[in-house]
Amino acid sequence: MAIFDTFGISGSGLMTHRKWLDAVSDNIANVNTVRRTDEDAFQQRMVVAEAIEYGTGEGGVRVARAEFGNAEGRLVYQPDHPLADEAGYVKYPDIDLGDQMSQMIMAQRGYQANLAVVERATEAYKAALQLGKG
Repeated sequence: MAIFDTFGISGSGLMTHRKWLDAVSDNIANVNTVRRTDEDAFQQRMVVAEAIEYGTGEGGVRVARAEFGNAEGRLVYQPDHPLADEAGYVKYPDIDLGDQMSQMIMAQRGYQANLAVVERATEAYKAALQLGKG
């Protein structure tokens, strides 16, 4: 393990958690996106992360892929809406706002934890440099 691997590993965690936060914020922003019933609803985006070189202490984490939610959405009766069909229905995404808020908190805490590791490692490396000046 190289001396500065801490930055690379924590940096990969920061990037992954940032992408997770981006996906969640996009989902929250589109929770009330209305579509016609003959169109696909907005599909929530979910980030799937994977370990890099798991168990070696040298890897980190990365976004393996993005998965998307159900395009069928949910039908809501709103006859006065300009996008309503003949029966008065429009399509909303099938996104649970409570679940998205939980996802946001977890991603935010993971981001904060990785940032704290970077800050502590920086302090430790600075302290080590000061020892050499002694």
